[in-house]
Amino acid sequence: MQTIPAARPALAAAALALALTACTDVERFLNQGGDTPCSEYVRQDQDTKRITITKFVQEQQKSDAQPSGTAVDATMISVDLLCGVQRNAETPIRNADIAGIFLQR
Repeated sequence: MQTIPAARPALAAAALALALTACTDVERFLNQGGDTPCSEYVRQDQDTKRITITKFVQEQQKSDAQPSGTAVDATMISVDLLCGVQRNAETPIRNADIAGIFLQR
C-alpha cells in the first residue's frame, strides 16, 4: 500500500496521539494508588501524582467514579506535605500521616 506523501505527517500525528493515549491508560492501570510508597510518590511528575492521588481517593471512597477536583487537590496537598517529611520513605501514601513524621513505620 502506497501512501500519498502529504498524508504521512497526518498518519504520524495520529499514531503519536494513539500511543500517548495508550501510555496514559496503561499508567492508570499499573498505578498503585494508596500503596505507592512516599519515596516513589515524591519522584513522580505532577500528572502522575494526579493519577496516583485520583486512584487513592477512589480507593478511599470505594468507587470507580471520578472524584471531584477539589478532593484530589486537597489530598494531593496533604500527601505532598506528609510524604515530604515522612521519616520512613517506604510508607505507603495511604499511611502517611502526622504520626509518621515522628514514628518509624
